[in-house]
Amino acid sequence: MLRRRQAMIKAIAMDNEDSTGFNPFGFVTDNPSSRSAIQLPESPAEDGNVGQMLYRIEDKGRDYGSYIKSGKLRWFVRETGSPESRRGTIVFLHGAPTQSYSYRNVMSQLSDAGFHCFAPDWIGFGFSDKPQPGYGFDYTEKEFHEEFDKLLDVLGVKSPFFLVVQGFLVGSYGLTWALKNQSKISKLAILNSPLTVSSPIPGLFKQLRIPLFGEFTCQNAIMAERFIEAGSAYVLKLEKADVYRLPYLSSSGPGFALLEAARKINFSDISNQIAAGYASGSWDKPVLLAWGISDKYLPQSVAEEFQKGNPSSVKLKLIEGAGHMPQEDWPEKVVDALRMFF
Repeated sequence: MLRRRQAMIKAIAMDNEDSTGFNPFGFVTDNPSSRSAIQLPESPAEDGNVGQMLYRIEDKGRDYGSYIKSGKLRWFVRETGSPESRRGTIVFLHGAPTQSYSYRNVMSQLSDAGFHCFAPDWIGFGFSDKPQPGYGFDYTEKEFHEEFDKLLDVLGVKSPFFLVVQGFLVGSYGLTWALKNQSKISKLAILNSPLTVSSPIPGLFKQLRIPLFGEFTCQNAIMAERFIEAGSAYVLKLEKADVYRLPYLSSSGPGFALLEAARKINFSDISNQIAAGYASGSWDKPVLLAWGISDKYLPQSVAEEFQKGNPSSVKLKLIEGAGHMPQEDWPEKVVDALRMFF
């Protein structure tokens, strides 16, 4: 039994190396930002321990952000601009396993252009609360939607507003929320996200669903930065990697929240909802699909297939040089596309 389990884990790791994948066993040798973070200096007792690393990075990554209490939960929300901004309100939703930090540059530039911007960390992610499953929040699609509705009320976001969504899992929940709340949205912008039944599922989410192996994977402190870099043509600078690492390094909560969410989601069902819900005859609001063409998780064909399902509503804008997270890889190009669309 033990040999069979070891062989299964080895096969998954090899499969990930050959495809899109997130390889938790390769981070020491093939990732400069992570390697520099975990490398022990000459005096490891002084400088190489987790406590010292947390002290170095604990105040990073909260650009434009504050804590907002909504019901029993506390969200971390970034905000730029003001309610009086002349061009309207934009809400930005991130995907798993990342956080709203990815939108910081886009938000700053769009507020300068006259928009009021909000970007929350989903519950369980970033700097927002990570409740233990079974104690008031179970990381289901329904609960994410309900808590997001409450947050919008607390923030005073008036409908209709502009919505920007990117990424897997909670990013997909952002898109299914929009399907159920079309009247609240004036225009929708989608950055690289799984949009069709043919959309591949990255190795990380497959690993999280495997008993025992998922528990090991979710506690990898550099999981988020590795996921970002594996989907992009670029390596994160250390100061950026620090921020994506911080929640997973500071406690076990974010990892177990991701684990629970990854095991609760039905990827096939969600993909079917999105593909059918945004097709012609079901969705008529304007949609901008801003797609980083160097995405190593989702090929350009996903975007093209999605657009063909509703060519009158969906406009496709290809972003050269950007990968799975265009807002992190090339924010200036994302801002240009959003300014013209909104």
